[in-house]
Amino acid sequence: MKIDLSAILHAVLIHLGYTLFSVSIGFVLGVALGILFTRTPKLSKYILPVLSVLNTIPGIVFIGVLFLYLGRQPATVLTALSVYAMFPVLKNTFTGLNEVDDQYKEAARGCGMNHFQRLMLVELPLAMPTIIGGLRIATVYTVSWAVVAAMIGLGGLGDFIYKGVSSNNNALILQGAIPAALLAFILGTLVDILQRHVVPRGLRKRGDEG
Repeated sequence: MKIDLSAILHAVLIHLGYTLFSVSIGFVLGVALGILFTRTPKLSKYILPVLSVLNTIPGIVFIGVLFLYLGRQPATVLTALSVYAMFPVLKNTFTGLNEVDDQYKEAARGCGMNHFQRLMLVELPLAMPTIIGGLRIATVYTVSWAVVAAMIGLGGLGDFIYKGVSSNNNALILQGAIPAALLAFILGTLVDILQRHVVPRGLRKRGDEG
């Protein structure tokens, strides 16, 4: 079977666009909500379990529901992917901030830092390894979740996979699966590089374990 490199490259760019946009939105929302929930433990006690349940809903089901309301447009895919990308970041932000030792918070108070300064200068930097760990999970997972865009005819590497499955064409499946796997590997590696630049060496192991 002839391989159409231009079609694959076009699908990769669409897939990459879905992933980068969704992960960016998901990261901002995840960090913001993670901070909010650490400051409102009574609220998080009820909302986090609900979010955990929502996270178990298959992406195909979620995007199908959104399709009924938003129709066939990129916003349908981007909304679904952003929500799914948010979950691991939110969870890791919440966990990372709660794991910051009280002695560092007390030391910051002793230095005269206000609430915002403690958060930005002490808590977030110490929680950053865990937060970046959540970003890596969100990035790699979103590459695979973006395949569902093809289900409603919005392109990406999922086009090759769905067409290959429907026609029992293994070569076509591989044309979508291999670039998706490479994309996940490359983006995951870039997040690892980012971690080395924003996280002090002594804290990196914590992020790797998270």
